[in-house]
Amino acid sequence: MSEDKVVDADRRFWVGTTCAVGGVAAVGVAVPFVSTFAPSERAKAAGAPVEVEVGDMQPGEMRTVEWRGKPVWIIRRTPEQLATLKQVDGELADPNSERNPDEITPEYARNEYRSLKPEYFVAVGICPHLGCSPTARFTTGSQPNLPADWHGGFLCPCHGSTFDMAGRVYKNKPSPDNLTIPPYEFLSDTKIVVGVDESNKA
Repeated sequence: MSEDKVVDADRRFWVGTTCAVGGVAAVGVAVPFVSTFAPSERAKAAGAPVEVEVGDMQPGEMRTVEWRGKPVWIIRRTPEQLATLKQVDGELADPNSERNPDEITPEYARNEYRSLKPEYFVAVGICPHLGCSPTARFTTGSQPNLPADWHGGFLCPCHGSTFDMAGRVYKNKPSPDNLTIPPYEFLSDTKIVVGVDESNKA
């Protein structure tokens, strides 16, 4: 074999090897890069419907889950808390949830309880004023930043908006609206899915 043919064979071997190694490296770089276009598990979970077991909740208990990056409250209201709802109608800015109903209160929640079942209240825990998260103030009676005849509900710590046990805003408060009711439905007597209802199956 001539020296030229040996050199050509060696050159072809090293060129092929270099291309192969380069190709593997390119794939190694490209796979993580391309994977960044796919949503993370956390992002997928934040936008997907969230199932919540409520059968073991005690009366007066509140749970918070995350849906689409927002806190969603689930409260099992006591008979006493339900009884206060009619008592405060005259003190509320929108007792019948008539403001922006398509955005704030789904049709199935346009009732005195603002819920599918009176016992369970589901709401987005964000004040419509400037986006702060109200705090639960379920204890009744006089207490700091609340009226002496407080019946229980929620207080926004940022600017003082108050909401009753159905998330309805009191009169003369910064919040322009009641708390938003998210799409939700009962999968069973003891399980709620947040993010899905008859008009929103996404």
